[in-house]
Amino acid sequence: MVSGHIFHYRRNSWPAEEYVGRTALQLLDFDGGAPPEQAWRRKLNCHANLLKEFSITFMEAMRMMTLGLRLWSYVREEASHGRKAPIDPFTKERCRPSASQGVPLGGMGSGSISRGFRGEFKNWHIIPGLCESAPVMENQFSIFVSRDGGNKKYSSVLAPGHHEGLKKKSDSGISSWDWNLSGQHSTYHALFPRAWTVYDGEPDPDLKISCRQISPFIPHDYKDSSLPTSVFVYTLVNTGKDRAKVSLLMTWANSIGGFSHNSGGHYNEPFIAEDGVSGVLLHHKTAKDNPPVTFAVAACETQNVNVTVLPVFGLTGENHVSAKEMWNTMEQNGNFNRENFSAGPSMPSSPGQKLCAAVSASTWVEPHGRCTVAFALAWSSPKVKFQKGCTYNRRYTQFYGTSERSAVNLVHDALTKYKLWEEEIEKWQNPILKDERLPEWYKFTLFNELYFLVAGGTVWTDGQPPAIDEKASPGSKSSKRGTKDTKVESVKDSHVNMTAEQVPDSGHMTNGDERSVSKFAAVHGSQMQEQTNGGLKSEEPIPYLISKDGPENVGKFLYLEGVEYIMWNTYDVHFYASFALLDLFPKIELSIQRDFANAVLYEDQRKVKFLADGASGIRKVKGAVPHDLGTHDPWHEMNAYNIHDTSKWKDLNPKFVLQIYRDFAATGDMQFGRDVWPAVCAAMDYMDQFDRDHDGLIENDGFPDQTYDAWTVHGISAYCGCLWLGALQAAATMAHRLGDRNFAEKYKLKFIKAKAVYEAKLWNGSYFNYDSGTSSNSRSIQADQLAGQWYTASSGLPPLFDEHKIRTALQKIFEFNVIKVKGGRMGAVNGMTPKGKVDETCMQSREIWTGVTYAVAANMLLHGMEHQGFTTAEGIFIAGWSEEGYGYWFQTPEGWTTDGHYRSLVYMRPLAIWAIQYALSPPKAILEAPKVNLMDRIHISPHMARAISEISIRKIAPDNRCFPSFAFQCEC
Repeated sequence: MVSGHIFHYRRNSWPAEEYVGRTALQLLDFDGGAPPEQAWRRKLNCHANLLKEFSITFMEAMRMMTLGLRLWSYVREEASHGRKAPIDPFTKERCRPSASQGVPLGGMGSGSISRGFRGEFKNWHIIPGLCESAPVMENQFSIFVSRDGGNKKYSSVLAPGHHEGLKKKSDSGISSWDWNLSGQHSTYHALFPRAWTVYDGEPDPDLKISCRQISPFIPHDYKDSSLPTSVFVYTLVNTGKDRAKVSLLMTWANSIGGFSHNSGGHYNEPFIAEDGVSGVLLHHKTAKDNPPVTFAVAACETQNVNVTVLPVFGLTGENHVSAKEMWNTMEQNGNFNRENFSAGPSMPSSPGQKLCAAVSASTWVEPHGRCTVAFALAWSSPKVKFQKGCTYNRRYTQFYGTSERSAVNLVHDALTKYKLWEEEIEKWQNPILKDERLPEWYKFTLFNELYFLVAGGTVWTDGQPPAIDEKASPGSKSSKRGTKDTKVESVKDSHVNMTAEQVPDSGHMTNGDERSVSKFAAVHGSQMQEQTNGGLKSEEPIPYLISKDGPENVGKFLYLEGVEYIMWNTYDVHFYASFALLDLFPKIELSIQRDFANAVLYEDQRKVKFLADGASGIRKVKGAVPHDLGTHDPWHEMNAYNIHDTSKWKDLNPKFVLQIYRDFAATGDMQFGRDVWPAVCAAMDYMDQFDRDHDGLIENDGFPDQTYDAWTVHGISAYCGCLWLGALQAAATMAHRLGDRNFAEKYKLKFIKAKAVYEAKLWNGSYFNYDSGTSSNSRSIQADQLAGQWYTASSGLPPLFDEHKIRTALQKIFEFNVIKVKGGRMGAVNGMTPKGKVDETCMQSREIWTGVTYAVAANMLLHGMEHQGFTTAEGIFIAGWSEEGYGYWFQTPEGWTTDGHYRSLVYMRPLAIWAIQYALSPPKAILEAPKVNLMDRIHISPHMARAISEISIRKIAPDNRCFPSFAFQCEC
């Protein structure tokens, strides 16, 4: 673990006083209006530079030409069925990405809306897998101030007016509004899940304004963290000599981004709820038969605050009040007619017509007085529908029902509970923020990287089976599968019950118990093969499984690999990102692990064409961990990734075993361990086929058969080999803890053999070679070479190698992969030659992967290398988040090149920064575990020592139908 003295340096690089005057900070320091001491900050007049996407070299293009043609054909085929391919490099967003992002809105899994640091609402991700990045410019906060009996007036949209699409002021749309804010004296402060925008004398020089954005992201709160709502609390301080009438205005368009508002059939209606909460409902009929969405925009009326609404206005003045007329009314009166609350639902919009609504909150602020005004936004889309027909209820419907009108209750509860949310958020964040041993940049970057769990396309269902849409999308074969009462469902369900009930408790097993857990897995695994083959046709999908999480069903959770790589719960990437969920929402992490454990034991024999080589294989091989849970029909149709046949990848199964053991050790959940143990046995035994020379160590197959899917590996690799060693040790230790003596013996012996081979073939005295082949990059220094040791240390297991070798290799990575790239100010490049040049073998070897850099930093911290670890991680902050960087805040990409060009924005893997926090503060179950080496307690009998050399290794069959029923006959 990390040494006690921890860090010998601390830098305060972002003092609030450099962005907001000290006087303004003091005046706003009531009711949460002042921004925190430690936050990510920007001035609103900062220019949002366009981002630069990576490009491949000519030689890379030549090598990838055939793949590109196959991928292009596949993208077109999916488009012909009305679907988006999971990977589509050919279709570009209409809105070019820029350095303009900020903290997103809402909790997890109910759709998300991002908000740029200059105030624009953008990145609409309400329909699964579809992200509309362009801002909807009608969605704004504005202010109207009147002093001296109306002789001195100020009015402005509370966002700088430098936006594309704003036309001449003479039109009747939003360009006619007053875009007077320069942003020179206005600043943005972000500490996810909250953000503060401070207007220091803009537009009224005698008015200090703070807008605090609050979303219910609360660790270990599995109710409120699922709510699609946010609150905007305005703190007003009048520093002038005259009383000021201040009217704040929230305008909102009936749209979910893109061109959805053009489809017609939308309507608005005002509402008045309890506790003074009132506003407008905007009912949105989505295109392409997607579930509808209802927005609620509201403010809270108090003794000092008066709330009025304009339920409908348009942009042209046809049929409705125009945007210009609405603005003029606010300038003249500061409020709307109270009678508008009785207007009832509006007429549905015509195609091409955009409806908007406005909510005004007015108050008087006395000289040197203060006032608070609160607005809230909620969006209710209770059904989440995937493109091949399955529809689920979102998690929050367990508490608010399935009516779209629940948006009223959501905004009501947001406006009445946000102070409680903030108390819980501060209890969670303050211990880290107040730890003076930690660098300041790390503290707020740690929290801000969590933006992905909201904005990364997350879906959180209630955990129940789907309702099947009879009108499935064209080309889909799904009809009525996966319903709650199908035979297949009951077979799968009974398997889980049987697993939980019949695996003996390790506390009651003895070394002489021949009825081992792995034999249970072997027997029942093959039985389930026969049962499901009887009840599940080869072209049918894997049945949906109701969550079995003990007394509390926390539902099913999905998050995308990235907004450009539309695959749910991509497992090789989740390996890095999962530390965030394990720390903050461990029940969700265990639920995801159960999904994958369940998937390991099933086979989907539908044919798939793999784009890299044009060969065909089956979609999901029994015993292989799936790459992902699918795209258009998650849980039922896995492995949306089809570039390579991932049943031949060498990292997925070891990563599964390592994650299972880490979660088992971190939570101390013995029932979880027993439930997933059959899948662990199957996943380990599946890998035997890749140990072709029977030395205990798996070999790679001369193609990119791991998460670096463009970086070819030959023979034994540092990355996959180290993962395998970690998995062997984790599996053996877990077997020992569960009482499976035979399995523990078997895999301890394999570990001893494999470790000797690994070190003999790869260790060169200062690091482990990239692979054991003879290619030009076989001696390259891979930043991620010790990923297996990282997990081993994170799980409280004994080190895989001598501590000297581990620290020597990490120091080599630090000196070469980190420091030799821009002096350590960019992160760790994936590959570096022994001569100190970036490995140009392929696009991925020359990239800096943000999540891998965080993982390497965590590994350094786990081995007492505090300076190296934080210097390594700080490179990602400097290049991605700092003012001198490339502008990747709140959209951290998978990686960038040494000249700062990105690949794949808004990506899952950077959540690995929470592995650093995990290294600094390990879970209680690991800290308090007995300090014994459980591997030493595994006795290897002479019989097992002889038998291990006689184990038959089943190879992959030529037709790729891997893992038939007899493969579950574990040699235990």
